[in-house]
Amino acid sequence: MSQRTHSPMQIAMAQLNPLLGDCVGNAQAIFQAAQDAHEHGASLLLTPELSLTGYPPEDLLLRPGFIQETQTVLQSLCEQLKGLEGLTVIVGHPCESDAGLRNSASVIQNGKVIATYFKQELPNHEVFDEKRYFVAGENACVFDHHGLKLGVLLCEDIWHSEPARLAKNAGAQILVVLNASPYHLQKEQTRYELLKEQSQACGLPILYLNMVGGQDELVFDGGSCAVNSYGELVFAMPQFQEGVGFIELIGGEPQRGEITPALTLEAQVYAALVMGTRDYVHKNRFPGVILGLSGGVDSALVLAIAVDALGAEKVRAVMMPSPYTAEISWLDARELASNLGVQYDEISIQEPVKAFEDALQAQFANLPSDTTEENIQARVRGTILMALSNKTGRLVLTTGNKSEMAVGYCTLYGDMAGGFAVIKDIAKTLVYQLCRYRNQIKPVIPERILTRPPSAELRPNQTDQDSLPPYEVLDAILARYMEQNQSSAEIIAAGYDSAAVQKITRLIQINEYKRRQAPPGVRITARAFGRDWRYPITSGAKL
Repeated sequence: MSQRTHSPMQIAMAQLNPLLGDCVGNAQAIFQAAQDAHEHGASLLLTPELSLTGYPPEDLLLRPGFIQETQTVLQSLCEQLKGLEGLTVIVGHPCESDAGLRNSASVIQNGKVIATYFKQELPNHEVFDEKRYFVAGENACVFDHHGLKLGVLLCEDIWHSEPARLAKNAGAQILVVLNASPYHLQKEQTRYELLKEQSQACGLPILYLNMVGGQDELVFDGGSCAVNSYGELVFAMPQFQEGVGFIELIGGEPQRGEITPALTLEAQVYAALVMGTRDYVHKNRFPGVILGLSGGVDSALVLAIAVDALGAEKVRAVMMPSPYTAEISWLDARELASNLGVQYDEISIQEPVKAFEDALQAQFANLPSDTTEENIQARVRGTILMALSNKTGRLVLTTGNKSEMAVGYCTLYGDMAGGFAVIKDIAKTLVYQLCRYRNQIKPVIPERILTRPPSAELRPNQTDQDSLPPYEVLDAILARYMEQNQSSAEIIAAGYDSAAVQKITRLIQINEYKRRQAPPGVRITARAFGRDWRYPITSGAKL
């Protein structure tokens, strides 16, 4: 193995936020980052996994024309990079090979590709299904950079020992890992522990570069970092912020640089929700958003997130009272809207609901009132919001939380009607935590919203706990059942009431049909209702 160079070397790490499928625009963002790196005297620029296309491209990868476009754009980018003398750039992109399509990273020097790495470990779990599209690589990719041997890895590779071992055996003195690693709760700590373990196992420093930004329900949190050959964290970039960071290598070891302090759990989650909402709206070119404001805690949180993501001028709130709407709900909704500075309207649903009831009077004769009448109210509200959306082009944000989505405490074509479900992966207990966190930054959510019993206000004196167990119990059972894959028997054995467990797990199972028709929303937990929840609607399984 060659000796490590002792000359200082500056490495640039670009936390980019690509627009999936916009190869030309993404290439321009890479070139701008390269210009920044060149001006700062860096000799190497790292970009994320599949930085040219965005991640995950899904079935775009099945279209030959799309793959051809990526190659054409890559060639054009190489020509552009010729002018940045002395700068090497690593770009992630799909690449055709004799064996099939590869998840690749190419090393570009002086306008030419001098090496290309094929990802070895293709994830096929949680939100990933790379084996649907890619063929796995088998070999290490190590290249010389001013006397230092760099081994290239891609994302999932670093979660396994073999790719790092192969790179070291091929002469690597440092590992550079390009990632498109989506966020979930406390994942950054898991990454640090992994990098420490892998670095100590192979005795090599690791530079870990991650994508940032929202892509449909996924959010990439950045948080790029470096560990030295002893596994010590020496550099950490901010989470949820696009930008280029710089780290110095001396003797092949990353030197201690800026380590951005870790965010609290609430700060992480809130930032993820803001970024996911902002990118979904902006990348899909909506002029703004609209949502129903009820005076309750869920819509209060969604409104605050929307304003922080987009600015008050792009957010419109509509209060749609019924005879069951409490006066304090009106007052709190008005105060909240005023605090956040959004356009606020009040549209009564009393007459539209009465029109439905009159039209159905003969059909419902001699039948008692039940959830049918409650659902009519919810669906009238949904119709009003969708009508306003159609007229203005604004996206409707739904306000249902994970606890409600799990057990079906929501109405198809009613409160589920909309284009983006901001808090669909946020349990009700976490909703309250996030509201209090937002009020610590600046008090905007009226305290009474956080202290009064939650209610859908679809009938007199209604509270959520008329139909559901306390949210502390519901959320704890939900976490065990969904995220830990525990059976009903295991949850009961852990000390939870048998009747409550059986009720909740049954409701989860029978409401799959509703969740399949729900809009996408930001994934926050390790198991969300979306890409990583694929249960059948029709099933006789007892879980």
